[in-house]
Amino acid sequence: MSTVHVSDWNLRWSRWLGQRVTLAAGVSILALFIFAAIAAPLIAPYDPIVHNSELRLVPPSLFHPFGTDNFGRDILSRVIWATRIDLQIAFLGVIFPFLIGTILGTISGYFGGMVDIIFMRLIDVVLAFPFLVLMLSIIAILGPGLSSFYIAMALVGWVSYARLIRTQMLVLKNSDYAVAAVSLGFSNSRIMFRHLLPNAIAGSIVFSMSDAVLVLLNGAAISYLGLGVQPPLAEWGVMVAEGQSFISTAWWITFFPGLSIVVLAFGLSLLGDGLSETLGARQ
Repeated sequence: MSTVHVSDWNLRWSRWLGQRVTLAAGVSILALFIFAAIAAPLIAPYDPIVHNSELRLVPPSLFHPFGTDNFGRDILSRVIWATRIDLQIAFLGVIFPFLIGTILGTISGYFGGMVDIIFMRLIDVVLAFPFLVLMLSIIAILGPGLSSFYIAMALVGWVSYARLIRTQMLVLKNSDYAVAAVSLGFSNSRIMFRHLLPNAIAGSIVFSMSDAVLVLLNGAAISYLGLGVQPPLAEWGVMVAEGQSFISTAWWITFFPGLSIVVLAFGLSLLGDGLSETLGARQ
């Protein structure tokens, strides 16, 4: 019996340690990028947009650790400055759908009936089109730029959050404490947003970390296609697009911004996994 208890304790300890290590690794990677974004004017060795024809396509060296591009711009400096825009894309592209989806899902799940039917039909309309195709169509109508990207993400990306919150609200509104709140005469808004939503939102918070990875990749893809960030601003997707013509002769132009996308996405994924274990809300 004691051996069983020791094995169970070891398993719990391993899980706890794994959760903490995963969460710490994700936070550390994200903190590194946030630091780079904040301190960009101090740590970037060169101006990210100034051309220098004498330094065209210089390979990685002591003075240019990431090399230079076809305009003589330092890749390291551009990668550092691009961190600001790509972090903005990852977080703002999640915040707006998160807020819209949370509000709509809360109202739909709580009231049910005709409100819920209308809500579900609206979701069906959005889901009838492929995500990327619908987003590209909205951006094409509004015109290229980050503002168009955020609007497109808000109009398309809220569905997943709304469905998560709605499912939780359908269960929680019949719980004992919700029934007690109704009996006490609390308003619907108070019951929804002060009593039910705090208990329903954990899964959406966890999902937002995974969604941030997809938003980051979508933002880079949109910029790669020329519909997002516009040159000469430094952005990882733009840098990959600018270096594709030199992939066989100057691999560093696309490698380092591409690596930055992968590392940041990996950090956000680790953070999401750590949160999912910690909050007990794995999706």
